Amino acid sequence: MTPRSVEELTHQVLSGQHGQVRDATVSVGFLTQQGARHADRQREYRNHVLSLRVEDEVGSCAVEPGEVTEDVVLDCVGAPVADLLRSPLRPVRVAALDAYLQWRRPHRDHAEAVVVGRGSSLQKSLHRARCVVDLLPVGPGRRVLVVGVVNSLLHQLRERGNPYVACDYKGGRTEWGEPVVTDALAALDDCEAVLASGMVVGNGTFQPLLDHSRATGTPLVMFAQTASGVLPHFLGSGVTAVSAEPYPFFWLDGGPTTLYRYAPGGCR
Repeated sequence: MTPRSVEELTHQVLSGQHGQVRDATVSVGFLTQQGARHADRQREYRNHVLSLRVEDEVGSCAVEPGEVTEDVVLDCVGAPVADLLRSPLRPVRVAALDAYLQWRRPHRDHAEAVVVGRGSSLQKSLHRARCVVDLLPVGPGRRVLVVGVVNSLLHQLRERGNPYVACDYKGGRTEWGEPVVTDALAALDDCEAVLASGMVVGNGTFQPLLDHSRATGTPLVMFAQTASGVLPHFLGSGVTAVSAEPYPFFWLDGGPTTLYRYAPGGCR
């Protein structure tokens, strides 16, 4: 049964609808802290990501700096997934759910594998952005709400002729000096498609976007490092398409890396 929320999907896992969760434990936990400023770009950014490994898969959840301590990471190691799905900390719940669902339902068996080729950080960022933006089922001239500002994605939308509203909790301005709004919900009615980061799962703002898509039919395309194994479970029921990018992410390696695309129409 298609879940109505991440909480409902978690309940389905705990009730055994996605395999025997009692058999799963976390073997490795780690926190990745990264800063980047691409060549010829004026702005820098940073990422903090909690990652947990279950068997041969790694699940992740972006976090704010200082949100997850070393003790939290170490407490996850050796813990049953079922216990972590009941953690009071949302990033722990999301990373554990992500890892477990990737193990039970690997991307490689259900989606199109796309290799982001070797290159500089900017080259890889632009290649990845093209792969993501190509999933949008709207033509030039259609306004897109981008939740979770990535300047390379905005660059690709500009190239395609799509106006956009850039939205991010941090506010500020884009590479082109455009204001970044902080309230995604206030901008929804003015846009004809939504392109949202998987980080909305980690910060608890995914549900309103999902509900809006279900109610209005507005395409909702997700680009997911956080919760890449979670979001495909909402395809065809609010989520239109997913670019799933499990660890290791494109910004960690100058060599080839892989993302998985679940195109409009569902997954196999």
